[in-house]
Amino acid sequence: MTDTPGTGPGRERALAEAQHAHWQQTYTANPGMYGDRPSAPDLTVDGTGLLCVQLLLRLRARIAHLPAGAVVHIHSTDPAAPLDLPAWCHLTGHEYLGPVPYEATDREVYALRLTSAPVRTRPDRPWHPAPEAD
Repeated sequence: MTDTPGTGPGRERALAEAQHAHWQQTYTANPGMYGDRPSAPDLTVDGTGLLCVQLLLRLRARIAHLPAGAVVHIHSTDPAAPLDLPAWCHLTGHEYLGPVPYEATDREVYALRLTSAPVRTRPDRPWHPAPEAD
């Protein structure tokens, strides 16, 4: 199976890297537009060593008690995190804020802001919406 030109995993990765570079450039030029203390999140979730499903399960469990508007930083070593986190935020309604400048080179840090009415996801499959209650 071949990808249609301009689509596929290579293009998605290139788009994620471009978004990362743009966000870092914008943040560096305008740090005040992301709040007075962007490096002080309401919660930090350590997802180092976890891949997609485990990372999202941990994230979902850790943010369950937080109020709308809370900013969460996620530390991750998963190479798919720049694709998975924005997609999950789009599904659930949380706002993906993008990568956060971080001095360590052994992980990446991403930020999101919680919504007041997130879409519930299945307990065992955080990338699938939960069935509607009768």
